[in-house]
Amino acid sequence: MSAPDTLSHGPKAAPLVLAGLCGLLGVGLSAAATHSPVGALLDPAARMLIAHAPLFLFLSLARHLAPRGAALAITCAAAVGLVLFAGDLSARAFLGHRLFAFAAPLGGGLLILAWASVALAGLAALMQRKG
Repeated sequence: MSAPDTLSHGPKAAPLVLAGLCGLLGVGLSAAATHSPVGALLDPAARMLIAHAPLFLFLSLARHLAPRGAALAITCAAAVGLVLFAGDLSARAFLGHRLFAFAAPLGGGLLILAWASVALAGLAALMQRKG
């Protein structure tokens, strides 16, 4: 499978929407952090959103990731992870309380899992080419 086969047929809509939302919310929270006394909570949430927007852009274009269904699983893990991580920090900043205990660490763990899954999908693709 060549790179053009992997990145063909146009973008998938859901990860593309998630990429746009990550950028939009990340920039918005960054601005809010600059002008807010709770900026110390908002800044890491903004940075995580902006840092993960390219992951969703990649997933919107990636086709045929191995194993089958990897792109959907990675998209879901990263999306839930970002909601928990950025959502928990934002809730503490704007509402004065957490989403629930350990929401941010759980979200961070899901983000680590999503990135590890990208690496494993890449290794699986390399193994398929050699096999």
